[in-house]
Amino acid sequence: MISITLPDGAQKHFEGPVDGFAVAGSISGGFAGNCVAMDANGKRVDMHHVIEGDAKIRFITKKDPEALEILRHTAAHVMAQAVCNLYRDAILTIGPVIENGFYYDFDMKPISEEDFPKIEAEMKRIIQAKLPVRRTEVKKAEALNFYKNDPYKQEIISELEEGTISFYTQGDFTDLCRGPHLPDTGFIKAFKLMKVSGAYWRGDPERPQLQRIYGTAFFDKKPLADYLNFIEEARKRDHRKIGTALDLFSFSDQAPGMPFFHPGGMELWNALIDYWREEHRGAGYVETKTPVILNRSLWEQSGHWENYRENMYTVTIDETESAIKPMNCPGGMLLFKRKRHSYRDLPVRAAEIGLVHRHELSGVLSGLFRVRAFHQDDAHIFMTPDMIGDEILGVLKLVERMYLTFGLGFHLELSTRPEKSIGSDAQWEQATDGLKSALAAYGGDFIVNEGDGAFYGPKIDIHIKDAIGRTWQCGTIQLDMSLPERFDLSYVGEDNEKHRPVMIHRVIYGSIERFLGILVEHYAGSFPLWLSPVQVIILPINDALAPYAGGVSDAFFKAGIRSRVDDRTESLNRKVREAQLLKIPLIITVGEKEKNAKTLAVRTLDGKVRYGVNQEDFIRAVSENIALRLQDLEIV
Repeated sequence: MISITLPDGAQKHFEGPVDGFAVAGSISGGFAGNCVAMDANGKRVDMHHVIEGDAKIRFITKKDPEALEILRHTAAHVMAQAVCNLYRDAILTIGPVIENGFYYDFDMKPISEEDFPKIEAEMKRIIQAKLPVRRTEVKKAEALNFYKNDPYKQEIISELEEGTISFYTQGDFTDLCRGPHLPDTGFIKAFKLMKVSGAYWRGDPERPQLQRIYGTAFFDKKPLADYLNFIEEARKRDHRKIGTALDLFSFSDQAPGMPFFHPGGMELWNALIDYWREEHRGAGYVETKTPVILNRSLWEQSGHWENYRENMYTVTIDETESAIKPMNCPGGMLLFKRKRHSYRDLPVRAAEIGLVHRHELSGVLSGLFRVRAFHQDDAHIFMTPDMIGDEILGVLKLVERMYLTFGLGFHLELSTRPEKSIGSDAQWEQATDGLKSALAAYGGDFIVNEGDGAFYGPKIDIHIKDAIGRTWQCGTIQLDMSLPERFDLSYVGEDNEKHRPVMIHRVIYGSIERFLGILVEHYAGSFPLWLSPVQVIILPINDALAPYAGGVSDAFFKAGIRSRVDDRTESLNRKVREAQLLKIPLIITVGEKEKNAKTLAVRTLDGKVRYGVNQEDFIRAVSENIALRLQDLEIV
C-alpha cells in the first residue's frame, strides 16, 4: 500500500506503484487534465513519473507560475524537432528557457526570419499530433554512443559525472535533457518564433558560430497576443531609434561601446544632473571628483585586481602599471583618508558623478544599455555602526523621491554574500542584518537573492518599472565593512580612540547613460517639459516676422526656458509637423496679430491650440512647470 500526501494534508492510498496521472485522476479528471508536472518529495518530475513508495505530492497546473517554464522547455524541444525535420544537416547543441521564452542553438547553414513560417508550420504539425513526451535514463557510455555524430552533445556528456543520464523522446525525436517536460506536445496552444541570430558555442569566439533561434510560448492565445503587442510597443520605444530621430546621441566604430552625446542629448543630460545635484544638496551630500587612472597597487589594495581584473582596462605610465577605474570606490577611500575624522564629522556623504570604464564583449554592447564607458552617480557614506539604519533609510527615501519625479515605480531586492567575496563571516552577518533592519523600517515587501551580493558586501538592488511595465535594475545600496579595513580608515570616537567606520556605496541613476536610455523608452521620446532638450519652438509665419520671433526666444532664454526659432523658408504646416516629430512640447506660431497684441498661439503635442496667450503669463506658467518638474503639461 502506497500513501500519497497532498499539500492540504489529505491522503490518497494505492495498492501499488502509480504515476502522477493516476494520483491526479483520483482527485478529478478535469484536474488531471490541467496538471503539467509535480513535485514528489521535493523533486520536480514529469506527470509520467512512477511513484513507488509513500510520497508528498504537489501538482503543478497550467495556472501555476512554474508551469510556463515547463511549457517553454518543451516548446524548445518541439522547435528543435521541427528544425531537424526540415534541415537534415542541423546538429543540436543546447536549448534553454530564458526570460519571456526560449532559444535553441543549431550548427547549421544560416537561416533568416523568412524561414520562420515553414518552421512554425512543422511545429504546429508536431503539436497537433499530441506526441507523448517520455523520459528514459541510460548509462554515460550509451549516451556518448547515441550522440557519436554530435560533437556538442558529446562535449556536454563527457563533462557529466558517471551515472545515469536522462533523455526525452517525442515521436522520432530524442534530446539530452534533465526535464521535466509537459505530458505531451498538445499542451502547447500558442507559440511564436521571434528572431534568429549568430551565437558562438559556449560564448567563445574561437569556437564554431551557431544559429540561435528564439521563440516564446503560452498555454493559450490571449497572453501570446498581449506579449506580441508588448513587444511591438517596446520596439516603437527603442531608445536607439528615438535617439537617432531626436538627434540625441550616436556611436562610432572608432569608439565601440562609448556614446557620443549631441547638443540635444547634452541638454537632457544636464537636466538630469541638475536635478541630481539639487536633491543631493538637500539630503546633506557634498560633491567630489576623483582621478580616472590610478595605479595597480591601489586596485590590489581594494581587491579589484584580484576579483575584477578581467573587466578592467590597464595602461603603463612611467613604468608603473595602472588601470582606468571601473568603479569610483577606491578613489573615495583615498579622499576620506586624507585627513583625521572625529565621530562628530560623521556621517560623511560624499557623492561623485564619476566616469568609469569596463570591458564588455562586443557581442553584448547594446545602445546606451550596455556600454564600455559610462558615468555613475556614486556616493560613499562613511558612518558609525549605530548610524547604519538611519543612513540606509535616508537613501531609500531619496531613491523614492527621485524615481517618483520621473513617474517610475520600483521594488526592492536584497542580495546576500556571493561565493567569491572578501571580509569575515562576522562582518557579512552584521552588514546583512543592517540592511534587513533598514528595509523593515522602510516598510513594504522585498525579495531576497541569495548569493548575489557584491564581492565586498551585501546590497539592496532597486528595480524600477517603466510606462509599459518593464523592470530595470538601476539603483543599488551596498553596505561595506571590508574596504574601510583594507584602506585602514578610521575616526576618533567619543572615547578618544580610533574606530573603523562603516561605509555605504550607493547609486540612484546607476549608469547615467543607461538611465537616460531607459527614460527615452519610458517617455517614448515625449519628455516632460523640464527634461525636453528643446522646450519651446517658435515658428514665424513669414520671413518678416523672424526678428520678432528671435526677440520672443530671447525673452524665453532669459527666463531659463530652452527655446529656438525655426525661420526656414518652409510651409508652416511642414514646420509644425517636423516639430511634432521632434517631440517638442510647446510649438508657438507668431503672426502680425500676435506681434501687435504681444500674445502667442500655443500648440501642444496632443494637438490642442490656444490663441491669444499673454507672453508674460506663458513664461510664468512654463517656468513654474519646469521648477516643479511636473510630469503633466497644463500651462495653456
